[in-house]
Amino acid sequence: MTYEQIAYETRGAVALVTLARPEKLNAWTPRMGLEQADAIARANADPAVGAIVMTGAGRGFCAGADMEATFKSRIDGTDPGGNTAEGQGGMPAGLDWVAMARAAKPLIAAVNGAAVGIGMTMILPFDVIVASEQAKLGMLFVKVGLVPELASTHFLVQRMGFGRASEMCLSGRLYAAAEAHQAGLVDVLTGADELLSRAFAIAESFAANPDPQLRMIKTLLTENGSATDLSAVQARESVLLRECWKSPEHAEAVAAFLEKRPPRFVRGSTPTVTAP
Repeated sequence: MTYEQIAYETRGAVALVTLARPEKLNAWTPRMGLEQADAIARANADPAVGAIVMTGAGRGFCAGADMEATFKSRIDGTDPGGNTAEGQGGMPAGLDWVAMARAAKPLIAAVNGAAVGIGMTMILPFDVIVASEQAKLGMLFVKVGLVPELASTHFLVQRMGFGRASEMCLSGRLYAAAEAHQAGLVDVLTGADELLSRAFAIAESFAANPDPQLRMIKTLLTENGSATDLSAVQARESVLLRECWKSPEHAEAVAAFLEKRPPRFVRGSTPTVTAP
């Protein structure tokens, strides 16, 4: 795919996806969504890549959906593109953003400016959210007569707790990055000049670990994060644990420990394992 609204590059073991509509604060369109999904799939398929960082060009991360290209178009009777009417959460049909994010190699959001609406909901399923002190985050859906999407009413409660998630969604107000960090929405708060270096440091620490086990752990966190049946939780873990016992990654880690040397994992694209 030719990228028109994002940029893609790799730096060592990390892929960097940059939303690239700075003149519109990287306002989201269905085309951008397809390009983002393609870039994530590209990184997943690249054996040299171990983790993915997503950020925005210019002053903003993503100022929500492009009002004219999405909402106005739909009100006027024209689909914004990609048959979003049949898709989930305004995404093009066939693109399950949440499932894709949870099945991907580790994803880190580097939020450099405004992240509102879909600019926020798209990163809630990511593994880590790093934000600049200049960032602002908000669930502004109620202000434009909409409800949240992309399973954000689940992930927001998981990240912030029920009361804080309710306040954020029902007020529709913007949160400064420091407040969002204190509330648990932002995992890491940094200075603007340190944002990418901090995000890359986290990504590189993930990328140093074996691919299959990274994917398995993400699967378990997804399946078990809000589960209440502890027997089922342990059953899922046990299935994947038994698989790990037979894996070359586990054998290499044990050998490295006994030989008092760093492990040498072979990175490669590995299908996501779905826990039962």
